Amino acid sequence: MEALQAMTEQPVAEILAIARSLGWGASKILRSYYRGEPTPDGTAHALEIQDKKDGPVTAADLAVNEYVLNKLETIFGENFGYLSEETYKTTHKAIPQDWVWIIDPLDGTRDFIDKTGEYAFHLALVYQGRPVLTVVACPELEKLYYATLGGGAFVETADGASRQIHVSECDRIQDLGVVASRTHRDDRFNALLQQLPCQQLIYVGSVGGKIAALVDQRADVYISLSGKSAAKDWDMAAPELILTEAGGRFTHENGAPLLYNQGDVNQWGCLIASNGHCHDELCADATRILAQIDQA
Repeated sequence: MEALQAMTEQPVAEILAIARSLGWGASKILRSYYRGEPTPDGTAHALEIQDKKDGPVTAADLAVNEYVLNKLETIFGENFGYLSEETYKTTHKAIPQDWVWIIDPLDGTRDFIDKTGEYAFHLALVYQGRPVLTVVACPELEKLYYATLGGGAFVETADGASRQIHVSECDRIQDLGVVASRTHRDDRFNALLQQLPCQQLIYVGSVGGKIAALVDQRADVYISLSGKSAAKDWDMAAPELILTEAGGRFTHENGAPLLYNQGDVNQWGCLIASNGHCHDELCADATRILAQIDQA
């Protein structure tokens, strides 16, 4: 973090304040589209959904993306790289800067369109492939989660009050609650969930919403399993640091850390997030179960 402050000539607290402000600003934009509220000139916000190969894109995604990128580029300039879901081009080349802002303007677009309320905004500052400062905003919860490397994880409410957050102390694998999507689950993933020793399921949309459930102690485990497609850097980078700074763990099933801005933005394989108490056991179980499924 000292390197970040030296590079920007801004205290880390100021950079975090900028990121939090962007999180609240993004939330305001997303909520205005979600509710179809009019703009100051009286024009109604329309979603204008576009169907693309990796899923739908709405006018809300694009509006937030433009807002955040414009602010970041104005403040931080060309010394930083910028990786956004809405501007990413498939070049399979990593952004050359050591410091990269990774942005998901609307995590959970399908939940946004379907009006479940379980959508989020993600912003992560990554240094040499690992997150060091992140924000996840959940507009319909009116909460903003944030963390800095080594500085703990916090939740801020709309009135400006903040408190430190921690994962649950549940340490019996059979008692762990698993958070999963209502959709986006193929047969292989369903078979994995059915064979894990923890069978308490709750359903939440968006990755940011799922990690919020872990740090709010409403659940203890989240698993991402790639199939024909995979989670992307912008899905995972911001939630990961919030979970780990709250005392949890977030790794590949073999225990390896997640790396970002590696050229391929896909996070292939089985990724496991947990409150940390049974993490190694969960990873071993997932590895064994997936091997059996794949051999069947």
